[in-house]
Amino acid sequence: MTNLVINPVAFHLGNLSVKWYGIIMAVAIMLACWMAINEGKKRQIIPDDFVDLLLWAVPLGYVGARIYYVIFEWGYYSQHPEQIIAIWNGGIAIYGGLIAGLIVLLIFCYKRMLPPFLMLDIIAPGVMAAQILGRWGNFVNQEAHGAPTTLHFLQSLHLPQFIIEQMEIGGTYYQPTFLYESFFNLIGLILILSLRHKKHLFKQGEVFMTYLLWYSVVRFFVEGMRTDSLYIFGIIRVSQVLSLIFFIATIILWIYRRKVVKPKWYLDGSGLKYPYSRD
Repeated sequence: MTNLVINPVAFHLGNLSVKWYGIIMAVAIMLACWMAINEGKKRQIIPDDFVDLLLWAVPLGYVGARIYYVIFEWGYYSQHPEQIIAIWNGGIAIYGGLIAGLIVLLIFCYKRMLPPFLMLDIIAPGVMAAQILGRWGNFVNQEAHGAPTTLHFLQSLHLPQFIIEQMEIGGTYYQPTFLYESFFNLIGLILILSLRHKKHLFKQGEVFMTYLLWYSVVRFFVEGMRTDSLYIFGIIRVSQVLSLIFFIATIILWIYRRKVVKPKWYLDGSGLKYPYSRD
């Protein structure tokens, strides 16, 4: 029986091929924005701020994700510089996008006079949801998978048949690491959403830091299973190093803010009154 592999191309518009990956990412971005807008209203942040931030953060986030990838694959791109901008051929890294997005957010908050840690708290669950959904774009493309495995192992996980079939690539079955990351981040998202409105639990910045701690742990272990990792010196996985750095730095920042900064509670919101000055 021939496996029915999902076609990466969803449909055609003339000569333009519209791929499932692009559709899934677009839906993921809209979901993140919708979640941020809904929560922002409760924390005294107007919807326009999130829409304006989105217009800057998404394109610059993709640029950051591409630059990050090119830096760690410079051996190839130094020999093929014309391929540096060929993002349509693949080659982006989520950590590069997150770092670029964080920089954009900090600048945006400074310009708009918005509390950056509160903005991060509001946005983080939506970003996590987008990552959960976005991994299914990797699934359709049959990428970001793990090492070869067996049909018996995949069946032992009680996976739907369409996932098992999609994990057969060139006659070999592979670990569905996209699914592991998506599933465990979904657990983290449910945890964050169920706890963030608990009174006197999170200070401002701690919803975001909870997301960062959770994602760092999940990514560290999943990255160790992948076959397409970026490396330092050919032996150290870049994403594992960054995960470890982010995890340790987040714990230090959490303790410092609790003991020294003593920020407001997350549920206190921004305290801003509208319309507030943009001067």
